[in-house]
Amino acid sequence: MQIRDILILQKRELDSKLKEIYVERDLEIKNIKSDLIKVIIGPRRSGKSFFAVHILNKIGNFGYVNFDDERLVDVKDYDEIVDATNSIYDNPKFLLLDEIQNLEKWELFVNRLQRQGYYLFITGSNANLLSMELATHLTGRHIPITLFPFSFKEFLTLEKNKSTESEIREKMYYYLTYGGYPEPLIKKLDYIEYLSSLFNSIIYKDIVKRFRIRSISAIEDLATYLVSNLAKEFSYNTLSKVTKCKSVHTVQKYLKYLEEAFIFFQLSRFSYKLKEQMASNKKIYCIDNGFVHAKAFKSSSDIGRICENVVAIELKKLEVKHLAKIYYWKTPHDEVDFLLKRENVDQLIQVCYDISDVKTKERETRALLNASKALNCQNLLVITENYAAEELISWFGIERNIKFIPLYKWLLSDTFSL
Repeated sequence: MQIRDILILQKRELDSKLKEIYVERDLEIKNIKSDLIKVIIGPRRSGKSFFAVHILNKIGNFGYVNFDDERLVDVKDYDEIVDATNSIYDNPKFLLLDEIQNLEKWELFVNRLQRQGYYLFITGSNANLLSMELATHLTGRHIPITLFPFSFKEFLTLEKNKSTESEIREKMYYYLTYGGYPEPLIKKLDYIEYLSSLFNSIIYKDIVKRFRIRSISAIEDLATYLVSNLAKEFSYNTLSKVTKCKSVHTVQKYLKYLEEAFIFFQLSRFSYKLKEQMASNKKIYCIDNGFVHAKAFKSSSDIGRICENVVAIELKKLEVKHLAKIYYWKTPHDEVDFLLKRENVDQLIQVCYDISDVKTKERETRALLNASKALNCQNLLVITENYAAEELISWFGIERNIKFIPLYKWLLSDTFSL
């Protein structure tokens, strides 16, 4: 099949996409008409191309090439792709190049197109491959944009008639279980089947195939273990013992691949001493709760950890936007789930789904008070299931105001945007 024929078929798919339901994303691209290359990265199927298509459609005429197509990745003369695109889309100045990392030496191709005067939007599903090549060849000439699956705010836009507090809370439980991947939500697909298939596809397509991993069962085992142990500390030594990975080096390498493919991310334990921070255990989180429902062992359905994972995802967005660094804090006696830091420690957050038990509340607030004293931070928050209040709490001479807020209200507010 000729390149032009392939792109004509892709254009038909594009026209069909534009007729589907679209949820406006809570994400702004500044200087959208500048000649800086817009680089949209994020998990597979999180809606990157859909997001870009609807932005470009408002601007006007644009060309579209999807490189997640085996018929294009082996093309040797890239000018044939450009010529076919110009012919089909009537010489567009704006181009959307989808899943660009599949194309060999893509960064040189993109660089050349920009020099020729094209306004480029490119998408990709591997953070490290894109960032390394962009840093090398496109320094200062690109804008990175990270798109996650639907936030709870975006998720609710699909439920236009769900506006009462009880209805919103009911939908939050649904979101906590099934996550925010757009396609199964919009098309009412089977979540477990869809997300299980997507999880496996990311591992095989973006990791095993790309990095030529021989021990497929080892990385599968590691991924399953991690998704079943969210919000827990881990060490590389422990992971090498409880999975089929043969060494600490292998665990580190595989975990790096899983992060680059946007399945997991990890938080470091906070310390003012960098060496101590690097040597401490990390905590693991998943990019979407739906993966937990689809792939984890049954024992992983701890509602507290599921809520903590959703909070971690929202806080991770702050880090991606360079608004704050996110850590956890721990001493031999206390632990605080999240610590937000810019120049100073700005906020300490506990996630405690059920605050009704007196001992539980005492444990969570005591940790906040001790951390507040040690880190000189007054902004203390406990995210709960449904308890809202602001209380003055004391513990052995430490007295602070602590705010309690239900999870659904926190997710729908701007309290986490600093």
